[in-house]
Amino acid sequence: MPVLRTGEEQPAAPKQARSLEKRKQLLRAGRLLFAEGGYEATSIQQIAAKGGAAAGAFYIYFHSKRQMLVELMNELLQRLANLNLQPAGGGDVRVGLRDFLARMFRTDREYYGVFRAWQEAAFSDPELGAMQKTIEAWTNARVLGVFQLLQRHPAARHDCDVPAFARMMDRHFWSLLARGSRMRSKDFDHEIELAADVIYHYLFHHALAGKE
Repeated sequence: MPVLRTGEEQPAAPKQARSLEKRKQLLRAGRLLFAEGGYEATSIQQIAAKGGAAAGAFYIYFHSKRQMLVELMNELLQRLANLNLQPAGGGDVRVGLRDFLARMFRTDREYYGVFRAWQEAAFSDPELGAMQKTIEAWTNARVLGVFQLLQRHPAARHDCDVPAFARMMDRHFWSLLARGSRMRSKDFDHEIELAADVIYHYLFHHALAGKE
């Protein structure tokens, strides 16, 4: 898993329980506000106020809003790294794919706004943009690994371009993460079902679909 670090000086890590809790509250405030308004429209003053702190207290834990965003992105990457990417075997393949993707995207939806803010910031920040390329290489390798596992199924096709398909679906998954904080749960779940169906029809023989 990539661990993101900027060239900015890192504040000393808090040790006391009260300081750890205050930092946690500020990070949660950042997640919520980035999801609501994006990166540029969210100010340090707003984050501090929502986190129950004075604006000056923000700088005890983070030297900048940018540094907080990088920390939030590290939290999101850690959540993604902790996901079990082993598809369940047996049973209905299409239903299994839908269940698998639903589990993948069950990450706290507050974090979806983090990636939306990250995309916005990385667009004009070369250092963050370079980090994004590292993240994409990591997630693409994980998606490819899942598809390669699926190809072990007896009904899997072996005449398809799995690496190219993995890159395409990886981009789609990131797009879904970026839009997730603004979507209704029903619409979000429907997109997951559609993604599962696309994967199913590309990676498996149509003869399998005819048996369902």
